[in-house]
Amino acid sequence: MTRIESKFARLQAEGRKGFIPYITAGDPSLDVTLELVLALDKSGVDVIELGMPFSDPIADGPVIQRATERALSNHVTLRKVLHLCEKIRKQSDVPLILFSYFNPLLNYGLEELARDAAKAGFDGVLASDLTVEESDTFVRTMRNAGLNTIFLVAPTSSPQRMKKIGEASNGFLYAVSRTGVTGEQQELAGELKQFLQTLRSHATSPIAVGFGISRPEHVRAVWQEADAAIVGSSIVREIEQHIGKPDLVQRVAAFTGWLKGCPSQ
Repeated sequence: MTRIESKFARLQAEGRKGFIPYITAGDPSLDVTLELVLALDKSGVDVIELGMPFSDPIADGPVIQRATERALSNHVTLRKVLHLCEKIRKQSDVPLILFSYFNPLLNYGLEELARDAAKAGFDGVLASDLTVEESDTFVRTMRNAGLNTIFLVAPTSSPQRMKKIGEASNGFLYAVSRTGVTGEQQELAGELKQFLQTLRSHATSPIAVGFGISRPEHVRAVWQEADAAIVGSSIVREIEQHIGKPDLVQRVAAFTGWLKGCPSQ
C-alpha cells in the first residue's frame, strides 16, 4: 500500500474524513514550500497535493494561475520539484501527490518520471488534463513504479465514463464539485450529493471532492457525502496575501486549521 492508500484505510477504520490541501511548488519559493508542507503536516492534514507550475493552466482559476506565474518566475522545474520532495521526505511521511498537467510529465519522460518520482518519495501522480481514454501507458508506467494514479471525474461524466475513471484511479478519485475551473465559491453545487451517490455505484476507491471548497461549512458538507475534502484556491490565496511576511507559514497553517476545524475531527 502507498502512503495514500494507508491513510484512507486508517481514516475509514477510525471513522474520520480526510482533508487534502493543494499548494503550488515554488510559490513564493521552494524553500517556503518546504516549510509549508511541514507545517501543514504538523497541523494534521491527511494528504498534500504539490502542484507543478505550468505555463498554460487551463483548469485553474486566477488565484492558482498567479501562483503558477510566481513559481515559473522562480525557474521552478519538474526536476526541482522532485528534489523538493526528497527534502520533504527527510522530515515527513505525509502522503504526497504530484499534481501536474500532462505536458511537463511527458516532456520529462514517463518511465524516467515514474522512477524518479517514486525514488524522491511521491506516492501518487495526477495529470489534470489527461483523459482516461488516453491514459493506458501513463497508468501502467506509474503503477509499475508503485505510484497511485488519480483522475478527475466531473458531474457531467456519464455512468460508463465514471466506471472507466474509477478503474484508472487508485488511491482515491478526485470528484470535481462543479463544472468550470478551480476557484472559491460561496455555495457548493446542489447536485453534488446525487453526483457522489452515482459515482460511488461505479467506483471502489475513496472519493475526495475539490473545486470551490473555501469555507469550513463547505468542508463539513463534503464530509457528509465523500471521504475527503480538497482545498486549493483559498489556501493559495492565503499564501498570496502574506508573501514577504515573516509569519506567512504560520498564517497559512492557522487558516488551514480553521478550514478543517470540526468536532468530528
